[in-house]
Amino acid sequence: MRCAHKMMLTLGVALPFGAAIAQTAGSAAPAATTATSATPATPQDTSSLQLETMTVTAQRKVEKIKDVPISVTLLKGETLDVLNSGGQDIRVLAAKVPSLNIESSNGRTFPRFYIRGYGNTDFSAFASQPVSLIYDDVVQENAALKGFPMFDMAGVEVLRGPQGTLFGRNTPAGVVKFDSAKPSLDKVSGYYSVSDGTFNTANVEAAVNVPLSDQWAMRFSTLVEHRDDWITNNGGGPTGSMGGYNERAGRLQFLYKPDGTFNALFNLHSRASEGNAQLFRANILQKGSDGFVAGFDPGTVTTNAMNTQSLHTAGGSARLSWNLDQVKLYSITGYETISSYFSRGDIDGGTPTGPGFIPFQVQTGGGIADHKQFSQEFRVESKNDGPLNWQTGLYYFYENVAGNSSNFDSNTQQQTSYLQNRQKNTAYAAFGSLTYDVNDRFKLRGGLRYTEDKKDFNNEVANNVTFTGPSSISESKSNVSWDLSANYALNNDITTYARVATGFRAPSIAAPSSSVPITVANAETITSYEAGIKADLFNRRARANFSVYTFDVKNQQLTAVGGASNSIMLVNAAKSVGHGAELDLEANLTEHLRMTFGGSYNFTQIRDPNLLVAGCAACTMLNTQVRPGLYSIDGNPLPQAPKWIANITARYGIPLGNNDELYFYTDWAYRSKINFFLYNSTEFTGKPLLEGGLRAGYKWDGDKYEIAAFARNITNKTVAVGGIDFDNLTAFINEPRMFGVQFRSNF
Repeated sequence: MRCAHKMMLTLGVALPFGAAIAQTAGSAAPAATTATSATPATPQDTSSLQLETMTVTAQRKVEKIKDVPISVTLLKGETLDVLNSGGQDIRVLAAKVPSLNIESSNGRTFPRFYIRGYGNTDFSAFASQPVSLIYDDVVQENAALKGFPMFDMAGVEVLRGPQGTLFGRNTPAGVVKFDSAKPSLDKVSGYYSVSDGTFNTANVEAAVNVPLSDQWAMRFSTLVEHRDDWITNNGGGPTGSMGGYNERAGRLQFLYKPDGTFNALFNLHSRASEGNAQLFRANILQKGSDGFVAGFDPGTVTTNAMNTQSLHTAGGSARLSWNLDQVKLYSITGYETISSYFSRGDIDGGTPTGPGFIPFQVQTGGGIADHKQFSQEFRVESKNDGPLNWQTGLYYFYENVAGNSSNFDSNTQQQTSYLQNRQKNTAYAAFGSLTYDVNDRFKLRGGLRYTEDKKDFNNEVANNVTFTGPSSISESKSNVSWDLSANYALNNDITTYARVATGFRAPSIAAPSSSVPITVANAETITSYEAGIKADLFNRRARANFSVYTFDVKNQQLTAVGGASNSIMLVNAAKSVGHGAELDLEANLTEHLRMTFGGSYNFTQIRDPNLLVAGCAACTMLNTQVRPGLYSIDGNPLPQAPKWIANITARYGIPLGNNDELYFYTDWAYRSKINFFLYNSTEFTGKPLLEGGLRAGYKWDGDKYEIAAFARNITNKTVAVGGIDFDNLTAFINEPRMFGVQFRSNF
């Protein structure tokens, strides 16, 4: 497991990290360990160096991470604060834990997640993903919802492998689970943090917890982010300098706890994001290589198009629980809406005069005109003292979304075509899970879920768009997913586990275009096998989690994008396979030095000799051309699937007396090369990417105040992280280097 929490040093003794987190994040959860005495530790006393006992909710209830038969990583506390300091969006988590990649061709919105190389590159408003994102117990199904900012967090869990029994929507690859800090009845508390950095990247984050009575408490959290435009436009178009953004998000929660039996948590949240769409840069890839052309400058673009992006979302949830004599009852109601989303940019990435050869001008826009999502879960969990326990429940999901796409004249900036489609998605599920303690060391678990999923898709508006095929279509599919696992404790410190699990993703539907009719991808299923070992080492001064896995996906839904037609087409691969290994290490090496290391190897391969996709217009194709313009992708890796991921953090604290501390923190993340598309080509390959961060800070008055200087992407590494292939060698790049300062106060 990888989890780098905040280290506090008092009179030469390391305070347990759980206590430090409770003070900084204002979390209502009790610390897993108690504070140590202020008496200096003797050389034989190593209790102050022990890691806190980590708990997760990977199985929908609080458990020690060592007892959960799943490959899972937990991030919280100082780790998240460090990652957020540079103003990046949710993509900052990419490669920060084993087997996780996140990317987007829509800038700060519409992120796409990949676990163990298994994900989906679809950028349409109706795209579904095999990685589910759960935010405060509510699924965020539409990709435009998945980028809700991270602030005032209790923790982020990454659950690898199929999670189709206990989680509600499309989880064959895994789940990324966000949990915000919750209200507490204890006392008034909170924090505020302000930072400013390169390009005037300013962040303000704050939270306050207020007990309103002995039964009610409120917690309000907010985030405001800003960056100035920093990229010069040399194209003379209607949009001047670009690259800036304004981000605002807020969360208001109320806790009602009248007694030890009933608990109610109400959550209201919203987001407003304004800025530029992804900046596509024409012909920046050197023909015949995966590098940039000579003289490439990240600080300039050449475009004659409008470039703008706007997203407004809001939602709410109610989580009710009853702790009765024999069972616990839960009701989780969620509502999410996208009131507006629109992204418009220069798809060809240039002007009629360049840079490089640009066959024709294309300026497009896409967005969501209307969106509503409602979900309801009822769950019952047993409280038996005996060896057998269970949980069971019902789940309902409904989504209604209208997505649109537009084309524009690059000379007049006027709209030339408009297409709007609507999709309604309804799903029902019943699920159950059993755990049985064979003895003190050996535990068995099993789960079952039945799902019915239906989608109705139809064309609503088509202005100056001619397409073939039907204007509406409906798809329905049912499925039974299951999992079976076993835990065996070799001793009090070492646990082994094995797990077999299946997963399911319902059929997906893609909107038509002038060259491609409505396309449907059949349902996909996965069978996964996993085994691992979780160990506390050196008197709990270190922990290690190691897992190996293999999976087989049948009818995997893939998105063939681009090619000379600039189209989106859903296809199914007869089979995709993957295997690999994951490792998490964490250790207090000394009283003052803590380090973490995470790494993964993920091999993926498409196996379908009959699957052909269109090739790029200007790149060097490496696959076999079977028919004119169509290439076999049999044997290719999945797109955006790095074979290797590695990350490391180190924190060194120097106590200065009076509860003050000077500390130094560094974090590094690496991912190996990736393919941008389904086919293999020389140019549309992302080079290996290594990004590092540094932070030096001073805390005083018992962790009440903190000031720090930080740097992100300190080596100023610039690589292409995605591309558009239909016209020329167009790509987009990673985030720039950032320097800044941050002040934080806890109260």
